[in-house]
Amino acid sequence: MNFKNKRRGFTLIEMLIVITIIALLASLILVGMGGARAKTRDSRRIADLHNVMNALELYYAKFYDYPDDSNWDGLVAALTTGDIGVTRVPKDPLSPNKTYEYGVSGDNQDYVLKATLETEDHALEEDIDGSVYGLDCGSGGSDTDSFYCIRP
Repeated sequence: MNFKNKRRGFTLIEMLIVITIIALLASLILVGMGGARAKTRDSRRIADLHNVMNALELYYAKFYDYPDDSNWDGLVAALTTGDIGVTRVPKDPLSPNKTYEYGVSGDNQDYVLKATLETEDHALEEDIDGSVYGLDCGSGGSDTDSFYCIRP
């Protein structure tokens, strides 16, 4: 018998070494991508709050005040049933573990929207801080908090 014809593939050891190398490379890539995923979710949170702001302005144009339910579920119900063309209000990308928050003034003429970000974002430099309409938006003057709060 010819020895060249007998050997037609890879040994089990060779296959295990290749699979191990591929698994190590894949895990390194996934770990490195974790920060990018968090930044992507934060960008979506910021965009979601701005979209809700637009919906709230439509609501205000029709009813001359903002929804008086000072929680997110009440806000969603008011916007989707208010006949203003809004059929869906966005949820946090990690919902139900994280949720957006809504607070409204006593006279329903002002509001604040809040999201908790996972990473430090330049948007935190331009948001509002302090306690506003029952929502804790981080310490005043500190840009190291992770709460992104906006109002009109």
